[in-house]
Formats: sequence, structure tokens, C-alpha cells
Amino acid sequence: MISRRHIRIKVMQALYAFNTRTGVTETKAENELFKTVQNCHALFVWIFSILPEVVRYRTNKLEGFKEKNNPTYEDLNPNTRFIDNKVIAQMEDNKTLASLMEQYRVKWDNDQDFIVNVFKEIEASEVYQHYMKTVDRCYEADRKFVLDLIQHVFGESDYIQWFFSEKDPNWGDDYFEALSMLYKNVDAFKENKGSECRIFPAFNNKEDDEYLCRQLFRKVLAHNDEYERLIESKIQNWEIERLIGMDILLLKMAICELTEFPLIPVKVTMNEYIEISKLYSSDKSKVFINGVLDKIIEELRNSGQLNKTGRGLYQN
Repeated sequence: MISRRHIRIKVMQALYAFNTRTGVTETKAENELFKTVQNCHALFVWIFSILPEVVRYRTNKLEGFKEKNNPTYEDLNPNTRFIDNKVIAQMEDNKTLASLMEQYRVKWDNDQDFIVNVFKEIEASEVYQHYMKTVDRCYEADRKFVLDLIQHVFGESDYIQWFFSEKDPNWGDDYFEALSMLYKNVDAFKENKGSECRIFPAFNNKEDDEYLCRQLFRKVLAHNDEYERLIESKIQNWEIERLIGMDILLLKMAICELTEFPLIPVKVTMNEYIEISKLYSSDKSKVFINGVLDKIIEELRNSGQLNKTGRGLYQN
């Protein structure tokens, strides 16, 4: 399930690309937007499938040790805790994951060197060393180990991140979002669900999240001039052309949420676009966006255009 912040970032990138390109229709740009969302979900599935593949490699390796001419005691009696991990077994047997792997054409046949190197990184980690030495073999211990791998090995590995950015340059921006999705998904696994544990779709709430993605893109384009005039009226001693284009785009998206999405609280909108500005704009952008949005929210509230209902009434 792609977070709403990442959906906003995808919309921002699509709007920026549309505004800087010529000869592209809104329909084509919108279709490209949804392809980028699906591409992020594809990365999530690729990363999800790594651990079962690593376990498969390690299992074959341990079996090979037993067939040596003069196997040692360790060769014949290996520590199988890693390959017996119950949570990774749930991943391996999950039919939804298998279906998604087929949908996104996830195959590791030609990337076995990568799988070997990932195991080496896992094996060298403190997470692995501690796990292999502990006696407790309960489900919760297995899940904690997998979560720790996601956080400390996958999350800190330049090599794994590089591998996926080489496969698809767009995955550079999606890598940590996909890891976050994987962490949350594994954290939601239940022992009694076996191979039926849920695998998150691209949109957690398809109706709400897909609506946000589609309508935010469409409505910012439809009301572009109106939003620009509102922003200009709140900027003193500045010409809008001299301001950072990304800041103006983020302000337009924020205005759209404030006026067109009654279920999203005002503070959520403010906080989200300030945080996004820290990642994609200048050091001073957060202060600028915060100040301008304060003025815009006050005007919208006074003019009755800030109509919030349901969840949108909270944190105002």
C-alpha cells in the first residue's frame, strides 16, 4: 500500500513533467502517472521476493556441503534456523505474491549473483549473527528477525539500492517507500493465516487513494490559473516568476486539497506539503510554504471555501 505522501509526490512529479513538456495530452500524462504508481508497487513485489529466493539459495548450498568428499560435522549438521524461518516460508508459499510476481515478471534466474551477494550481506550483519545464536524459535522471533533485516540490512545496503536503481532509474525515488510497504506488510502477517497472509495492493483503500491520485492531478490542472492568482495575492514584493517553480506547484496542490477534498484535515495537508518541500525544494521552502499557506487558509476559511466534513474536521 503506497502511502498518501508518496501518492502526492507521484502527482507532483507528474504535474511538473506535464508543465515542462510539450505535445503531451492530459490523458496521456494521467496514464503515465498511474504507471509510476504501479511501478512503485512492482518494486515492492521485487523486494518482497528476495528473502524466499535467498533461502532457496542457502538451502541448496547447505545440501551441497553434505555431499562433499569429507564433510565436517558442521557440514552434516548445519544451523538451519535461517532457512526454517516461518515468516519467510509464508512468503514463499503465498499465492498472492506468486501471482504478483507473475504479473510484474519477477524472475531471479539471471540475477543469482545478486542473490548470493545479498545473502553475504545478511550473513555478515549483527541481526543475522544474533538470530542464529538464539534458542527461541517462535513465530514472533522469526518475524522480528525479518523486520530487522528489512530495516538494518535492506535499509542500509547501498548495494541493494544500487541494484534496483540500475534495473529501473525511477526506482531510486521509490526504494525506501517500497521498503516501508514491505515492513508494514510483514508486520501485519499472522501465524494462523499461513500462506494466506494478505499482500498489500498498490492502493490500500482503492476508492479513496485512487481518487486522491486521479482527482488531485486533474483538479490542479483545471484550476491552475485560479490557484495562481490566489498565491500571487498572498506574496508581497515577489513576482511569481522569480519564485521556485516547485514551491508554487506544491502550493497549488495544497490549495486543491484544502478546497476539493473535504475529508482531508487542514493540518494534514499543511504538514504533508511542508515535508515534501524539504525533500524536493530549497532549504527555505518550508518556511515560505508554511507562511503562504497560513494566509491562504485564513482567506478560504473566512470566505467559506474551506468546507471540511467527517475526518476532515479533525486537527483543524
